[in-house]
Amino acid sequence: MLYHVYELHRATLAPMRLFATGVLTLLDHPFNPLRRTPMGRLTVAALDSFEHTTRRFGKPVFGHHHAIIDGAAVDVVEEIVASRPWCDLKRFRRMADRPDDPKVLMVAPMSGHYGTLLRGTVKEFLPDHDVYLTDWRDARDMPLLGPDFDLDDYIDDVVEFLRLLGPDTHVIAVCQPAVPVLAAVALLNEGDKRAVPRSLTMIGGPIDTREGPTAVNDFAKRHSLDWFRRNVIHRVPFGHAGFLRPVYPGFLQLAGFLAMNFDRHVEAHWQMFSHLVDGDGETLGTKRRFYEEYRSVMDLSANFYLATIHAVFHEHLLPRGLFLHRGHRVDPAAIERTALLTIEGERDDISGVGQTRAAHALAHRLAARRHAHWQQPGVGHYGLFNGQRFRNEVAPRIKRFIQKAVG
Repeated sequence: MLYHVYELHRATLAPMRLFATGVLTLLDHPFNPLRRTPMGRLTVAALDSFEHTTRRFGKPVFGHHHAIIDGAAVDVVEEIVASRPWCDLKRFRRMADRPDDPKVLMVAPMSGHYGTLLRGTVKEFLPDHDVYLTDWRDARDMPLLGPDFDLDDYIDDVVEFLRLLGPDTHVIAVCQPAVPVLAAVALLNEGDKRAVPRSLTMIGGPIDTREGPTAVNDFAKRHSLDWFRRNVIHRVPFGHAGFLRPVYPGFLQLAGFLAMNFDRHVEAHWQMFSHLVDGDGETLGTKRRFYEEYRSVMDLSANFYLATIHAVFHEHLLPRGLFLHRGHRVDPAAIERTALLTIEGERDDISGVGQTRAAHALAHRLAARRHAHWQQPGVGHYGLFNGQRFRNEVAPRIKRFIQKAVG
């Protein structure tokens, strides 16, 4: 029902958005004398803010058309090298002959945002790595009669992609994928050593949410699985390819993220309004690009979402040695051939300090020299894989770790 109310609300606002767009077109005309007046600037700022905050943002593009390699611009072409029902394996092929560059599989989070959330992560690795990325599908676009998707399927997809890419692959799992990717790597170490990746880097992942619990963890722990099933799982409304499929709507995830730091987001939107009034296009553009990405959300399969709540946040199955994949117990101690790096943020309010590092105790048979951990000072969750601190401090550390694992 809530999903239908949300769609009705959007439909109700559509005429007002259309009106705002039309008025903005008139006011922006170069011969309009009102455009440069104080009242004109305020009117444009108000209408533009309304139009932007009520717009639905679809899946963004990665936009990586070239990479700077050895001081020269090299073309980059996106290719789909493998497809599963709920995911494409995307390669950012650089039009240059660099066979010695390490092969990296970036496993994007399926937590409400599209894989483009890692646009900056991909960009940083493109000049000196052969980059692949999991591009997950929006559950809203998956027909009800098609295959379903749960945590087991997620692990299956990662395992299949690693088998395809081969044993010289280095995996980077950002946030949510940490648990299923660690499980996939453990299964390969145990049973298919020909596909074991050389290294695994986990960034801000909830391996053991009993460590450094955050508000997100506390909320999940306070509510039963039945509560989540009754209150946050909804059917996709008519008009979408996934009509009637049970999903966890992306707009609910976005609302939760915004509510965590509500004052900060209100201040940011007020600043964007002020930049519009002042005509400060450069500063405005930076904030807008962030929110356009932040507000581009996708729905999640209900089965996947509920299985994750149960396994990761309620029962802590992986750190307790009780995690099952298709009835087989996953043993992280089987990881003996894959070097392990964990990265956490000092100010991470989604995956708290200690949650990702817990993976090292689980992989206790891995040689000590193949373990590494880093706590990045002064950054929150998103600063671990995007932004200046990531580019200057986190990414170089991951690259050095990969090079060491290559050797």
